[in-house]
Amino acid sequence: MNTVFFQNIRDFFTDLPLLKEFFILALILLGSFLVYLAAKRMGNKIARKFAARTKTRLDDILIEHKVIEVLAFFIPLLIIKNFLFLLPLIGNTVDVIVNLLLTFLSARTVSTLLMAGNSYYELKPRARRRPIKSYLQIVVIVVYIVAFIIMIGILTRQPPWMLLSGLGAMTAIILLIFRDTILSFVAGIQINMYDLLHVGDWIEMPQFGADGDVIDIALHTIKVQNWDKSITIVPTHKILENSFRNWRGMEEAGGRRIKRSIYIDQNSIKFCDQEMIERFLKIQLIHDYVKNKLEELERYNREHNIDDSVMVNGRRMTNIGTFRAYAAAYIKSHPKINQRLTKMVRQLPPGPQGLPIEIYAFTNDIRWEVYESIQADIFDHLLAVVPEFELRIFQNPSGKDFAQLTTQIHSRG
Repeated sequence: MNTVFFQNIRDFFTDLPLLKEFFILALILLGSFLVYLAAKRMGNKIARKFAARTKTRLDDILIEHKVIEVLAFFIPLLIIKNFLFLLPLIGNTVDVIVNLLLTFLSARTVSTLLMAGNSYYELKPRARRRPIKSYLQIVVIVVYIVAFIIMIGILTRQPPWMLLSGLGAMTAIILLIFRDTILSFVAGIQINMYDLLHVGDWIEMPQFGADGDVIDIALHTIKVQNWDKSITIVPTHKILENSFRNWRGMEEAGGRRIKRSIYIDQNSIKFCDQEMIERFLKIQLIHDYVKNKLEELERYNREHNIDDSVMVNGRRMTNIGTFRAYAAAYIKSHPKINQRLTKMVRQLPPGPQGLPIEIYAFTNDIRWEVYESIQADIFDHLLAVVPEFELRIFQNPSGKDFAQLTTQIHSRG
């Protein structure tokens, strides 16, 4: 009975040769798929064992980029190609499909290896200053373009160089299609040539809402992680078309700038009397300053025969000038201020909010949270000592001030 059954199947396929070849093709595909699964599993297992025994990160990166899985795809395609002699009717069509897949897979393999190489390069210290990702992406694009031309040649059965000869007429269209790619590539060269941007730099681009660290520089885009942890994508070629601020200089200088003012009520500014001078002499930070200043003023007034019975005659110490000297001495003695960089306490033009006394200095720690803590500590102290110089901080009147004023008026009435 079995003999009759198989004879009937043989006769069936003999009468339908095309169906027979599809059946054989299905068996070849099934066998190739099983071989692929086995090769991928075995290859990954061997690669992971090998990577665990080596110290280099290259093999780990190749595994992370699934290079073994990509290479494993070649095995079923080559198996199919070697069994095409069993398919005289549909073999040519299957061969074209296999060649197309082999071409695409070759381009995919090159792309995967290039990206794996970039990941390995990014482990090097120099990668932050000289990224190569954008250049490798250009190579990947060229590889896929060549693969696409070869695939068209396979379909049309024309040599690839014959197709290349016809591309001259399409130059304008190609330039239009790859406009952003070309601009980004040129921008990438200029960024590297002039050392404009590194991964890890803090940049500000208000027009794109970017304010944070650069986390990736690619061919078409630059990723910026903002301080609120959102991600801003900036087109690479827009970096050169628009202005941006790079804070790398601050990091390299080792100091972060403090530039903040204390607003003094101008009605509290006055000459120093003897009682104030004696009190200032007891302040350690400005003891020498006050002593030397008194000698300087006394000598000047004596040489110019100044009548010191009138306060406005000659030169005299003021409480605002002495406060500036104290603030400068405090900044100079502060352990968290970078003494190598510019530091000063200056008086800005007075305005409706009082007289600004600006503190201009650099902290020796550029970490944001530490910088803010240092700045706050400095101004906590300076704001607290302002009354010691018989000065007042300017502040717009609040509702409580008006309430107190109203109470005083009523009490007097």
